[in-house]
Amino acid sequence: MKRLPSLLGVLAGGFIAVGAATAQPSRFPNNAPPPPPPHRPNSLGADWRQQQDEARLGVRQRRIMPLGMVIQQVRRRFPGHQLDAGLEYQGDRPIYRLRWITPDGRRVDYIIDAANGQVLSGQ
Repeated sequence: MKRLPSLLGVLAGGFIAVGAATAQPSRFPNNAPPPPPPHRPNSLGADWRQQQDEARLGVRQRRIMPLGMVIQQVRRRFPGHQLDAGLEYQGDRPIYRLRWITPDGRRVDYIIDAANGQVLSGQ
């Protein structure tokens, strides 16, 4: 029974320390949130969730092909497998950037027209 009060004291001290740590002053003026990261047009960068939403909308509106179909087409033509993929734009033209690894270990970045699945570069 004597251990219970000391355990409660340790827990209470821990909560006080956590509260003090979270009450540190902000590094930004007026406790403002940090500025957003700079926009990067790279489809494989930080704004990938927004790009996924854009891709889903484009597929629903039948403006672009589903990425899964594009990957299947590339797989049939070029040996290897997908490392990463994302939606980008060249001007107003939607493209998929598909990072691919070949059986001999080379990385190839395919640029694919998202509207029709045509491989534009990377062969």
